[in-house]
Amino acid sequence: MRLTKLGHACVQISEDDRTIVIDPGSFSDASGALATADAVLITHEHFDHFDADALRAAMASRPSLEVWTSRVVAENLTDLGGRVHQVGHGDAVTIAGFDVHVYGEDHEILHPDVPPIPNVGFLVDGEVFHPGDALTVPSEPVPTLCLPGNAPWLKIPELFSYTREVNPDRAFVIHDGLLNDIGLKVMETAVTRAGNELGKEFRRLTPGTTENLAAK
Repeated sequence: MRLTKLGHACVQISEDDRTIVIDPGSFSDASGALATADAVLITHEHFDHFDADALRAAMASRPSLEVWTSRVVAENLTDLGGRVHQVGHGDAVTIAGFDVHVYGEDHEILHPDVPPIPNVGFLVDGEVFHPGDALTVPSEPVPTLCLPGNAPWLKIPELFSYTREVNPDRAFVIHDGLLNDIGLKVMETAVTRAGNELGKEFRRLTPGTTENLAAK
């Protein structure tokens, strides 16, 4: 299995000739990511995770492309009919030959007076977990964690607590598109320390980087 970071929260997971893309949003090259995807997974409706225009264009040009996503995104795409599949916490589905388990229900809190929107995380083939905008802890082991590195809803102490609770074999930083070079260095220092405390390798992937996730 290969994991490629395509920018911000967007990743591509490939094995043999099968490819899925998670969260092709406006902070990444969504159109490019969708061009080679066999299926698309979207955690929630925020624009940095869901580029509706790019997705609609890709689905118009590629009739076989289908989407698995949260309730709100699915409701926004009802005109696409049965090609859009709503999933929620506890679901287990097969997508492009990958076994996908769905974990999580809500986005992290952004405002004390506003209820959270739906957010679903995806564990792909029991190997890679992408939590979207939530600090969801799956009820099964997570070998590879796509770790949110920066967000309006995230503090560094929460990053440490989250990695300790999930305790992945490895973690690769996503969700870092808001940071400048100084912010990236601060975040990377914290991520490296979080990994070192667990005796694991945690680091940021630069966009375009691919990791082979063969067993270590």
